[in-house]
Amino acid sequence: MNQTWQVQDAKARFSEFLDASLEQGPQIVTRRGVEAAVLVPIAEWRRLQSAARSNLKDLLLIEGTRTESLAPARGAHRHRAPLAFD
Repeated sequence: MNQTWQVQDAKARFSEFLDASLEQGPQIVTRRGVEAAVLVPIAEWRRLQSAARSNLKDLLLIEGTRTESLAPARGAHRHRAPLAFD
């Protein structure tokens, strides 16, 4: 279960704060009553990082067009006037 720590308590009792994170899961730190940060165990952090990272296969298999941002739509820009040579 997540526990909330005030920043001064987390600093003063860091070992306890770290142990709580390892045993109970993510611990929230507040500053002036506003949630500011979370301490999570390294295994959880790595799991979250790998879940958030897309690989090339996933990107290529996404539904819909994948090239719409590569080139402007036809007719969306003006053509230059041809150069006149003397």
